[in-house]
Amino acid sequence: MDVLIGLFLALHIVGIAALLGGVLAQMKAIRTGEAVVTPGMLHGAATMLVTGLALVGLNQADDQEVNNTKIAVKLALLVVILVLVYVKRGEKVPPPVLGTIALLTTVNIFIATLW
Repeated sequence: MDVLIGLFLALHIVGIAALLGGVLAQMKAIRTGEAVVTPGMLHGAATMLVTGLALVGLNQADDQEVNNTKIAVKLALLVVILVLVYVKRGEKVPPPVLGTIALLTTVNIFIATLW
């Protein structure tokens, strides 16, 4: 079970990297007003959702304690991210939209590591 949990954790981190990396890759385009929400950001957020749910289930199946409050907060942030990314996918977006996606993703990372 530990190998499976480790695999899903690695995939979860790949999703985070795709989402945050996609936002960071748009930094130059933000200055010119040409920033877009890329498909990679949507795929990264979706990967985070699927692997996060799998991690919760695997940890509970392995009789490990899961902090449900922490998971609920992380899920709420991810749902907001997913809605933003899904609604704005392929569109030029103003800087505050990408900033919000980056901020919420970063907050999600800090919650995961510090809580």
